[in-house]
Amino acid sequence: MKVNRPLTIFSILSITLCTFAAHADKTKVLFVAGKKSHGYFAHEHNAGSLLLAKSLNASGLDFDASVYHNPENPGWPQDKSLLEGIKAVVIYCDGGEKHVANNHVGTIDALQAKGVGVGCLHYGVETVDGAPGDAFLRWIGAYYQLYKSVNPHWTPEFEKLPDHPVANGVEPFSINDEWYFNMRFRKGMEGVTPILSAIPPIDLLPEKDHHHNSTPDGRAAVARGDLQHVMWVSENENGSRGFGFTGGHWHDNWLDDNLRKVVLNAIGWIAKKEIPLDGIPSITPTLEELKRNQDYPPNPSKIREDRYADIRRKK
Repeated sequence: MKVNRPLTIFSILSITLCTFAAHADKTKVLFVAGKKSHGYFAHEHNAGSLLLAKSLNASGLDFDASVYHNPENPGWPQDKSLLEGIKAVVIYCDGGEKHVANNHVGTIDALQAKGVGVGCLHYGVETVDGAPGDAFLRWIGAYYQLYKSVNPHWTPEFEKLPDHPVANGVEPFSINDEWYFNMRFRKGMEGVTPILSAIPPIDLLPEKDHHHNSTPDGRAAVARGDLQHVMWVSENENGSRGFGFTGGHWHDNWLDDNLRKVVLNAIGWIAKKEIPLDGIPSITPTLEELKRNQDYPPNPSKIREDRYADIRRKK
């Protein structure tokens, strides 16, 4: 027994070191999922983040993606160890004054100074003017600005995609969502590359002013026929990368292979992974998978398979 023991210890040590090395080689991505928000199958921050993290981990591209979500105390991770070694942080939360990043600008600046990428999904692209807004311009190149940007539900046609790794493997597509537009971008779009763009219909916005639904600046942009960018990526002065994706209201839209792929590609890109020519692969989730980890009790009228809900959404 004494003769074999050193070999046993050596074997255990070797396995432990190999496991650690394999884990260390993976690209670590942290999702920060905000509190429950808009009801069943909408703004599903935790369920959507878990689905995307699962897709990254199953892609075969050596991701180590995890989700931070604390329903009792939602917000930015209090445990700093969760941020150690990450290559990207993806924020999916309610925005504006409630945004989880507003009170952690210094922390995120420090992460980006190390090359960590930042991505924001849906309402997570909206913050407030001042220090948080300026930070978003640094991190992701743009933000939803109250009284300027607008948040209609519409069905854009994404007919042309750029020659960019985030568009790898993504075919032209069209899908109904709450696609925000008329964002506040960096001056001259410096370092910013639009990924998904379309021209909104002329009658999309109501004539009455509203701080979210219809702004004078938003209506003027629609009247001019401006091409609106609803997803973009940024290359930042410090070498870090960022992206903003304004879709993500409807949880069942993650069924769309193109929409899911372009977001997965963006996450990989801000983490400085090489994106395959066909994009980051993922298996189309089943409806049963989508129903998992919901913040609210089931409500079938919110699910795409309900034809009445589908008709209502397209109006």
